[in-house]
Amino acid sequence: SREQLSGVLAATSLNFDLSVFVLFAPLSCGGAVIVAENALALPTLEARDEVTLVNTVPSAMAELVRGQGVPVSVRTVNLAGEPLTGALARLIHELPHVDALYNLYGPTEDTTYSTYVRVSRDSQREPTIGKPLAGTQGYVLDASMHLVPVGVPGELYLGGAGLARGYLYRPELAAERFVPNPFSPTPG
Repeated sequence: SREQLSGVLAATSLNFDLSVFVLFAPLSCGGAVIVAENALALPTLEARDEVTLVNTVPSAMAELVRGQGVPVSVRTVNLAGEPLTGALARLIHELPHVDALYNLYGPTEDTTYSTYVRVSRDSQREPTIGKPLAGTQGYVLDASMHLVPVGVPGELYLGGAGLARGYLYRPELAAERFVPNPFSPTPG
């Protein structure tokens, strides 16, 4: 929402895929981008009280929470890049000013995020990676490329508009990792 994006912390390299979100999402709706050397610099930023959304890895957020470095202006926390534990989710939810906590997942081969889940304040279980974003398909398949039932281990396959077409100058790796979608009506 516009309120969530009114002050987004930008604490990653411009060469990192996350920079697309932290720069263009707030700017596209009139929000501000608050630049920091890294997420751990948040408590010492002059504009720290303008930050409404922090998008970082769980290990950095754990340090910010542990050091009481999350400003009261922060309403939304997006975490990705590492597994989010239930223990950290509960610590974040102990911050009364945080309204929304999202666990996001996305491999380099897809756009910044492929799946998401809003982790509820009262959740007692370990956070999942959630469900696919709009325009993304997610399938858990066995070694024969068949869907597995809920609760049965398998491998996550992603498809959709955000998926890369392959690895540049690495056709052998692309052929191994990018497979035709057996559930798509469009071949390829």
